[in-house]
Amino acid sequence: MSEMALAEEDIDGTASGIERIIGSATVTYERLPMLEIVFDRVVRLLSTTLRNFTSDNVEVSIEGISSLRFGDYLNAVPEPAMLAVFAAPEWDNHGLLVIDGPLIYSIVDVLLGGRRGTAAMRMEGRTFTTIERTLVERLVQVVLGDLTDAFLPVCPVHFRFERLEVNPRFTAISRPSNACILVKLRVEMEDRGGGIEILLPYATLEPVRELLLQQFMGEKFGRDRIWESHLAERLRDTEVTLDVVLAEQPVPLSVLLALKVGDQIGLGVSPGAPVRLRCGETTLFEAQLGRREDRLAIRIERELRDPAMETA
Repeated sequence: MSEMALAEEDIDGTASGIERIIGSATVTYERLPMLEIVFDRVVRLLSTTLRNFTSDNVEVSIEGISSLRFGDYLNAVPEPAMLAVFAAPEWDNHGLLVIDGPLIYSIVDVLLGGRRGTAAMRMEGRTFTTIERTLVERLVQVVLGDLTDAFLPVCPVHFRFERLEVNPRFTAISRPSNACILVKLRVEMEDRGGGIEILLPYATLEPVRELLLQQFMGEKFGRDRIWESHLAERLRDTEVTLDVVLAEQPVPLSVLLALKVGDQIGLGVSPGAPVRLRCGETTLFEAQLGRREDRLAIRIERELRDPAMETA
């Protein structure tokens, strides 16, 4: 073999290696802690919403969160399935919601009065009817509503349903090589059920990427405003004890033990000097001591803030 042929073989080998690297389906998943919390909340919300939607016992769980290329996902969508394209106007981009065949037949069977405890009948070799598409569209609206509510504590966004497709080729919301986050949900209804997949391109999440990268510092979802109002009212009616402190000075224990009845303690405070109002160990106000209708009284002059409380 000539040297030129060997050189050409080396070049071809190098090029094919580079192409394999560029075309690799492996996409590194960037962990977005807040996004995981959002989808945990989606599961909780969707479990309740689907119970009301189907009047059946529904359990929703997360099967996994992964990352892959958009083109690879479309090539692997199992048939039959319905693909719902939805928009996020606040982010100026789109996402994809996929309902697999078993869940489609299960939802249709449940909503049309099928027997409980029996597996949904699957029809092979036919397209979805108008009734099936209408019922699945209602399911998509329910899922998008809960997805909107789940994102609300992180950022306000409204996911709007656009269209329903059965052919993955008509759902090109991103370039085939673009990376996406895929969230797989499992829906169980006694002996039947199926899967829901939510696909969000990284470009869609880019406007809120910094928010999603934040560490979760505590549960702030599901606030009970009735309980908050009740607690606030009770706190306003709470009675606290305020102490008027004329002066303070350190005294050695030996001097304190030597005190007898009739001894005087000099405070070193002139008449008319301000006093302090204290609640427990916290100093709240500075005031003037006086009299009103033959009673001792105080007049608050200014508020005193504890630096430790301000930095807490």
